[in-house]
Amino acid sequence: MADIFENFPLWAALLAIGIAQFIKIPLNYFATKTWQWSLMLSTGGMPSSHSSAVTALSTAVGLREGFSSNMFAISAILGVIVMFDAAGVRRHAGMQAVVLNKLVDEFNHLLEGMKSLKVRPNQEKAKKLKELLGHQPIEVLIGGWLGIMIALLVHPFF
Repeated sequence: MADIFENFPLWAALLAIGIAQFIKIPLNYFATKTWQWSLMLSTGGMPSSHSSAVTALSTAVGLREGFSSNMFAISAILGVIVMFDAAGVRRHAGMQAVVLNKLVDEFNHLLEGMKSLKVRPNQEKAKKLKELLGHQPIEVLIGGWLGIMIALLVHPFF
């Protein structure tokens, strides 16, 4: 069990996630002038913590096992898939959530208007979907760069 504390790739990736998530808070403050501490546990935004994690993991595996090792190849390919998904599928799901949320607003407005009628709808108000799911390509790029830097900075401590 004590070996887990010496697992450089694991700690590099976890630290990258934590730092990337924390960075979202001051970056959001500079953009909106409001503190949103909930961003610490949120998906999406700048930088991508998913990208930071997988690049820190791949960099740490490469530094520990060698960049020609099978383990590096596995972590690098999985990292590319995660980063592609963050900027592609998840981003488009967020864009779809924006459109669906507009429909939810219109539906809820319709329900409010129907309250004055004698026939009352049995349906409850529809809930909005989370819109910030994925990342812009620059958020993935910056997250990836951050992960590499974190792994390189943490490496001497292991």
